[in-house]
Amino acid sequence: ELRGVKTIVLEAVKERGGSLGLASWEMQADKEIVLHAVRQDGLSLRSASPELRADKDIVLEAVKQNGVALFVADEELKADRDVVVEAVKKNYVSLSYASQTLRGD
Repeated sequence: ELRGVKTIVLEAVKERGGSLGLASWEMQADKEIVLHAVRQDGLSLRSASPELRADKDIVLEAVKQNGVALFVADEELKADRDVVVEAVKKNYVSLSYASQTLRGD
């Protein structure tokens, strides 16, 4: 099945990050694939595996592309000052997805 062929999925997400949602679960858990997807479309983070939604490197790239991607990040990263600052730089609305603690700062 093509949804699980890394070279094909990699080319697809480089062109359209949102196509990560059509990839196999294995590809959605592949850090290289997800990194390319979120660089092209930060909101493709929603299709990444839970482990990668908790990966600071991945989430930073996602919020740098689209701050609203903070919405689907792991709760721990919603409390990470570096991640939240990058998200808010891109879109101030992202602050509403940050942890309560950081929203108060």
